[in-house]
Amino acid sequence: MNLSYYDASAAARAEYPRLKGAQNTDVCIVGAGYTGLCAALDLAEAGFSVVVLEAERIGFGASGRNGGQIATGYSPGMIDTEALVGADDAARLWDLSVEAIRLLKDRIARHNIDCDLKAGELYAAVKPRHRDWLLEEKAHCEKYYGYNQYQWIEPEEMGGFLETERFCGGLLDSSGGHLHPLNYALGLGKAAQDAGVTIYENSRVLEVREGTSPLVTTAEGSVKARYVILAGNAYLADLDHSLAAKIIPVDACIVATEPLGEKRARSLMKTEACVSDTNFNLDYFRMSADHRLLYGGQDKLISKREMAGAAVRENMLVTFPQMEDVKIDYVWGGKVAVTRVMLPDVGRKGRNIYYAHGYSGQGVPLSAIVGRLLAEAIGGDAERFDVFARIPHKPFPGGTALRVPLLSIARLYYELKDAL
Repeated sequence: MNLSYYDASAAARAEYPRLKGAQNTDVCIVGAGYTGLCAALDLAEAGFSVVVLEAERIGFGASGRNGGQIATGYSPGMIDTEALVGADDAARLWDLSVEAIRLLKDRIARHNIDCDLKAGELYAAVKPRHRDWLLEEKAHCEKYYGYNQYQWIEPEEMGGFLETERFCGGLLDSSGGHLHPLNYALGLGKAAQDAGVTIYENSRVLEVREGTSPLVTTAEGSVKARYVILAGNAYLADLDHSLAAKIIPVDACIVATEPLGEKRARSLMKTEACVSDTNFNLDYFRMSADHRLLYGGQDKLISKREMAGAAVRENMLVTFPQMEDVKIDYVWGGKVAVTRVMLPDVGRKGRNIYYAHGYSGQGVPLSAIVGRLLAEAIGGDAERFDVFARIPHKPFPGGTALRVPLLSIARLYYELKDAL
């Protein structure tokens, strides 16, 4: 992985040892991203002994590389979500997404996590049909969920937010926001450790043996536990093929410009909110604390970092052509785990192995609540956990073997659809 802007600007990292030898614990968690760390923190505070095993370092995966966006709701929108799960569970899922953001902000405040948290998420309509969709979503959430944090931005008002003529309206979510994702992950790790969680880095899990007391093994050690949580997300494939078959790891790329200076940064983005456009292969961008433009998107089937960065820079210049003279300081990529229905895949295998992955672009906020629900379920109350567990998920046709060609076809289809 090439050095990202987040790595370059990260807070001091704590050093966590490699697992060596045999251990026993109440709960063993595989993966030290947001989901695993949030679950670990809540479990430890509830009195469970917890061991977290991370193959690399805290925040190595999507938790340390993402766009940092915090948004209410779910990637398909609530109208499509309701069509899939029914009105009652859609309302429950909505309430959980609202709670997720409150919980995320509470953890940041309670544990003094310095992660540049800012308010506001702006959905920017690229085409008139996208504007209609945003207005329908706004009306639906207001009518059925009583949500009053959306503000509609007329096309002629968009200039008061962004110095671009690309968008034809927008929906501002004042409850949303953005943060420094790696510093948030590192802060969660410290909070979990302070609560009594034992964290091991560079301890890749090789096998999870199911049973009354599951056994989790690494190259140099093992952990016997009463419960196991699989929170490896897009990096779970070699460990559990049945779960991996239900997600596609989608490559994404982000570029960070050189510092623009406060004056130029504020002329470009007159809002502190982060922005996501409404294409399926969406662009997303925000201003960093040191006035760099962070601009991301899916890399359109380009795997080489330099070419992917060039493609994202081209997209940036479509939005902000006045940035032609600005140098790119950082280019990095990562994988976003996407399910067929664009909703998280959360559930259990047998009585004592739980899993959560496939947030489909909404991992920053939703992992906060899913981590809590995992802890609740292990503690004996699975009512809210089962709202997520009831979401119907199917594996991608052909399992993991056909995911790449299927993704290529899907990407081309949606790029054509976005262009129309």
